[in-house]
Amino acid sequence: MTRQPTIFLSHGAPPLADDALWTRELAQWSSGLPRPKSILMVSAHWEAQPISVSAHREERPLLYDFWGFPERYYTVTYPAPLAPELAGDVARMIGAGNVAADHDRGLDHGAYVPLKEMFPDADIPVLQLSLPTLAPQALFDIGRQLAPLRDSGTLIIGSGFTTHNLRWFNPRNPADAPAPTPSVEFDQWAAEAVAARDIDALLNFESVAPAARDAHPRTEHWAPLYVALGAADAGTGTPTSVIDGFWFGLAKRSWQFD
Repeated sequence: MTRQPTIFLSHGAPPLADDALWTRELAQWSSGLPRPKSILMVSAHWEAQPISVSAHREERPLLYDFWGFPERYYTVTYPAPLAPELAGDVARMIGAGNVAADHDRGLDHGAYVPLKEMFPDADIPVLQLSLPTLAPQALFDIGRQLAPLRDSGTLIIGSGFTTHNLRWFNPRNPADAPAPTPSVEFDQWAAEAVAARDIDALLNFESVAPAARDAHPRTEHWAPLYVALGAADAGTGTPTSVIDGFWFGLAKRSWQFD
């Protein structure tokens, strides 16, 4: 079984599907990955304590957890196979008494929107894992517990956004309009900190990163990075910035950790 990397990606809103550049970047990225046996997705859009896994006994519909978009975004499907074996592995690694199962929870848009571009055949089992906290160290430790999944063919994906301040989002502007200075500053800091594998700085980003509070008024879209980092050999996996640039002012930088 080929060992899988871990990933942090900026997942975009449903209109990502209309962005020819971004969809092409995601498709090219996945084409260079070893084919996963299964995918464990940690999305910014599911916070639940205790740590929980999504439906894996019976299929549940996607969660269209967004409002005000054209009707076509509410008819998207992504019928990925269920992942009961992966759910069992997660429970064993974290501790069965520490993991809940939400059998009514389908994949939310932080999961299916990027997966539809990366693995459009929807033929790889997918399980979603909740964020039980936004504390960086705790999420990093969860990633370390889950790291052995990589050796059994599971691709661990943290799905968020490198900067996420929706006050900057203005659909009346072009998607590639110049980004606000705080978004640029945080993105550059993040690129340098990840490239240097400066785990201490990343764990303490709210204190040391420029424009941290502007880039993340709330940190749920940055938090999935820590699960991916922890699973990447406790943060020592070689990082590659696979996607960069901005989308309506938000940094869409995404990394792979081999």
